Amino acid sequence: MQRRRRYRPGARALMEIRKYQISTNLLIQKTPFFRLVREICLKYSRGVFYYWQSTALMALQESAEDFLVSLFEDSYLFSHQANRGTLFVKDMQLARRIRGIPYEL
Repeated sequence: MQRRRRYRPGARALMEIRKYQISTNLLIQKTPFFRLVREICLKYSRGVFYYWQSTALMALQESAEDFLVSLFEDSYLFSHQANRGTLFVKDMQLARRIRGIPYEL
């Protein structure tokens, strides 16, 4: 019987980070993202259903993921500047505020 390999704390996270930095695949699954886009479109179009081209949805997903990754990068820089290894909500809020993105729910 083989024993499972036990990694040091944080080593597994670094391995995952390297894996995702090398790959060019999208990080969010396509189907849930497409459902979310259609739901938001339905909400803001007052119940009128619009059809989407798959290439348009893919372009929207790529730009959304690029935006999120760059926002997390900036937020992590703020946490690193504060000599913390953990990303806090206030780092994300500061990144959004500096970028001029209003906070809406």
